[in-house]
Amino acid sequence: MKVKVGDNVKILAGKDKGKEGRVLKTMKKENKVIVEGINMIKKHQKPNRMNEVGSIIDMEAPIHVSNVKVVEETKKETKKAPKKETVKEVKEETTAKAKTTKTTKTTKATKTTKKTEKKAS
Repeated sequence: MKVKVGDNVKILAGKDKGKEGRVLKTMKKENKVIVEGINMIKKHQKPNRMNEVGSIIDMEAPIHVSNVKVVEETKKETKKAPKKETVKEVKEETTAKAKTTKTTKTTKATKTTKKTEKKAS
């Protein structure tokens, strides 16, 4: 499992999709994690010696690891726009190089034609 206790994670699927939280507990055998404030359920507590009056407790339920993604603290979202700009710059450089190579080829061709003209005369 790539998720560790204390990691910040983003929920990818389920009723809390898009929310972020901190991992409180991992259950490796079941491939599940408990995330703080995510997948909240209500547990009905029966009255007993410790708690004479019953109550309803809100608690976190486990969520499967495949529905969770680790979020880096430095980068929350990646942007794809800078990659496109670098591709354009590379294309411009290659076209500039192609133009220079074409001009050198034409100059060589003109030199050879001039030499053949001199030999012919």
